[in-house]
Amino acid sequence: MWIGWLEFDLLLGDVHSLKEKRSVIRPLVAELTRRFAVSAAETGAQDLYRRAGVGMAVVSGERARVVEVLDAAERLIAARPEVELLSVRRGLRRPDDD
Repeated sequence: MWIGWLEFDLLLGDVHSLKEKRSVIRPLVAELTRRFAVSAAETGAQDLYRRAGVGMAVVSGERARVVEVLDAAERLIAARPEVELLSVRRGLRRPDDD
């Protein structure tokens, strides 16, 4: 079993309130979940309306599949015009890695 995760640090475009922020982040998280069958959530900067942290995780029996999903998810977020991808942290491991 392989476990992979991404943590996105995002800068939001024309957003002026937390309500507007939610209207950008919720569809993004829903698309990650729907398109890639991953777990995703807003995980950081929840009190700032122009910044967002989004995390996602995927589990598979094959390392190549995990890497493929992580790469595709990163491309999807980077291509979104309403957000600027400031940084991405990536992790990939097996449960028996110490």
